[in-house]
Amino acid sequence: MSNTTKAFRGEILHFLSDPAKDNEQSYQYFEDGVLVVKDGLVETVGLANDILPTLADDVVVKQHDNGLLMPGFVDTHIHYPQTEIIGSYGEQLLEWLETYTFPTESQFGDTYFAKPRAQFFLDQLLTNGTTTALVFGTVHPESVDAFFTQAEELNVRMICGKVMMDRNAPDNLTDTAESSYEESKALIEKWHGKGRLHYAVTPRFAPTSTSEQLHKAGQLLEEYPGVFMHTHLSENKNECAWVSDLFPECENYLDVYDKHGLLSKRSVFAHGIHLCDSEYQRLSDTDSSLSYCPTSNLFLGSGLFNLKKAEEFNVDVGLGTDVGGGTSFSQLQTLNEAYKIQQLRGEKLTALKSFYLATLGGASALDLDDKIGNFTPGKEADFIVLDYKSTDLMRVRMNNTKDILERLFVLTTLGDDRTVRETYVMGDLAHDRNNKKTSAL
Repeated sequence: MSNTTKAFRGEILHFLSDPAKDNEQSYQYFEDGVLVVKDGLVETVGLANDILPTLADDVVVKQHDNGLLMPGFVDTHIHYPQTEIIGSYGEQLLEWLETYTFPTESQFGDTYFAKPRAQFFLDQLLTNGTTTALVFGTVHPESVDAFFTQAEELNVRMICGKVMMDRNAPDNLTDTAESSYEESKALIEKWHGKGRLHYAVTPRFAPTSTSEQLHKAGQLLEEYPGVFMHTHLSENKNECAWVSDLFPECENYLDVYDKHGLLSKRSVFAHGIHLCDSEYQRLSDTDSSLSYCPTSNLFLGSGLFNLKKAEEFNVDVGLGTDVGGGTSFSQLQTLNEAYKIQQLRGEKLTALKSFYLATLGGASALDLDDKIGNFTPGKEADFIVLDYKSTDLMRVRMNNTKDILERLFVLTTLGDDRTVRETYVMGDLAHDRNNKKTSAL
């Protein structure tokens, strides 16, 4: 982390609240703005004419033309061991697990196998402008050690956890209620709160955990109240029916987790497509969050997420790529699919709401909005520079936009990894598209 003051000048956008609630008061946009970073933290942001005269003579101001500075993207649900099976053909959720996921994840008990894959995964995140993510490991503690080792070197704010899975999976991928507790506990004590790293208690989903194991997950949350809880919820109709058969004593899918003490402000449930009103209400009552994963929801044929219903019940929602069921690391491409899902539901997803979901909305869903997500003073200076001319098509289209709202929408419809010109972590350059060295597998 740098111990100097730096300034970055250009178009700047960040959010102060949810545009669905506060509309034009929800964000700040500076057509000619300056972001000042000191010791890796945001010192101030505002109009260039106001800030430039206040800077010391030795502060270097980096100019960014034809682009937009905004906070780094936050990915609230992704599987790093599934990177190499992204874009695999032809299955829905349960068949996907059997055909692609389980065979791939079985290899991550080998640290030497896992480390370069963790490095490649993190490189892909930064290339796509993602500076914080909530990440699934595998059942192997080695997978989490490999991930956190690489993340610590990059000084990125990341959350990860060992999968807990003691039934309905191959023998070489199952643990026990007790071993999952002991291994998770050891990982929490080793990694949680180390630098910018956090641990997530991670039962894969209700069908692959016994009630005993889910109780152990709840016990971990009681013993370590600062950790996260990360799992899947109501992604697929066949999955929901299976949960009903496995847990007949529970009122609904969410109730399975609720009865085991897994709902809290740091609990994030991926998908949440097929929910009833009482489930939305319970998520709201417990300050639990949902991760909206549009690319995987479409690719695996899971269904259309009801964003308006989540808003109605005041449930925090973040954006998730869900690689490898999701088909891109890019939050811009993910927003492209999110817009289409809302269209299919007969609803609109505004460009402001889109970028809120990818930044401050994701930070709020992860209960990290005191640290990341916007440019209020004291926040960690993780940010990106998006290029309005990253492709010829985008350049031509941008020439026909009249304001920032149109430009934002074009970024979500035509943008991808090429659009991310630079990614900064704690004020330091972590990805430069024009001087890119890709980590190889």
